[in-house]
Amino acid sequence: MTPLDRMLAEHEISRLTTQFALLNDSGDWEAVAATFTEDASFVRPAGGDPVVGRAAILASFTSRPPRKSCHLITNIVVDVISQTEATSRCTLLLYAAPAGETTAASPGLIGGFRDKLVRTAEGWRFAERVGFLDLKVNLS
Repeated sequence: MTPLDRMLAEHEISRLTTQFALLNDSGDWEAVAATFTEDASFVRPAGGDPVVGRAAILASFTSRPPRKSCHLITNIVVDVISQTEATSRCTLLLYAAPAGETTAASPGLIGGFRDKLVRTAEGWRFAERVGFLDLKVNLS
């Protein structure tokens, strides 16, 4: 793998990571699910059992109550293992409010994701995405 290939993979994976947050905030669940491989595993930052498979991941998003959210993603670090495999991690700051409202109903949450990615015919996709929470931000 050339240094240019590595930089391109790092850029594409960083973009996918940011795109996941933007699609999540816009409620485009089909597009969110498309960021995963067909057999991917996903654990939300709040925890819980892994959701396995793109169809199940889509169902997990569409079954949630509507809300307004803002996911801020920073500190993305990508480690390219090969032409087809990579890992990454990022930091997440999340604010959420009930649908139709503009005031966050709960403290902001700080956490992140640890990811395993594979290059598919459609580009880089999450094969495993494990979220975690570190802190709650007090709004008062």
